[in-house]
Amino acid sequence: MAPAQGRLSDDADDRSGAENNSAPPAFRQAVEALCSARLRPEVEVDPTRPPQRLAPYAYALEAAVVQGDEDLADGRLVLLHDPAGHDAWHGTFRLVTLVRAELEPEMAADPLLPDVSWSWLTGALEARGLSYAEASGTVTRAGSHYFGGLAERRPATQIEIRASWTPREGRGGVPDTAAHLAAWCDLLAQIAGLPPVAGHGPGSVDAGAGAGAGAGAGAGAGVVSLPQRRGPQAP
Repeated sequence: MAPAQGRLSDDADDRSGAENNSAPPAFRQAVEALCSARLRPEVEVDPTRPPQRLAPYAYALEAAVVQGDEDLADGRLVLLHDPAGHDAWHGTFRLVTLVRAELEPEMAADPLLPDVSWSWLTGALEARGLSYAEASGTVTRAGSHYFGGLAERRPATQIEIRASWTPREGRGGVPDTAAHLAAWCDLLAQIAGLPPVAGHGPGSVDAGAGAGAGAGAGAGAGVVSLPQRRGPQAP
């Protein structure tokens, strides 16, 4: 496993204020932890430009689960920081994510898919013993049917998870962002259909897992795994 590679956002047009010489120490430490996290070898992580105007300071990563020549799933994770605190966050940090993947037709038709997909997120956090609060989000599935010159393609369904949560802040007001990134990569691997790493990931959570987690604890207990999905199909 290799550490995630990243950097503080220093784009001249970045309006988040997250410049190298002005970012608060807590934010800089949180970003440094993200960049030093050791992740699954199937997950390729790169820094990307963070969104603007969501918070005074922001840092973003994009990732893909790659197996052979196939991209099985991809996503984006954004770390937001407001030193003054945010009423809706109940903290000074917030993690925001988008994760998506293509699904097998029988998996996409499962009526429990939205609930199970959400439990993959909460289960990934709880499997690593992470405390969090104010988790919210959406699970969307969208189908595509092909016609004309594309008629030979099989119908495809994509699952998309959009979510955000407030990580518990530790010593110095800094959350364990490396562990949250690792949990997020567990979610990516789960939605891609890869087996969990021993002792971690939603697939390893049992009905009693999540003890000691913060607000939202128990939401992912007893995670049910759906059938494995296939990789994206060639045209």
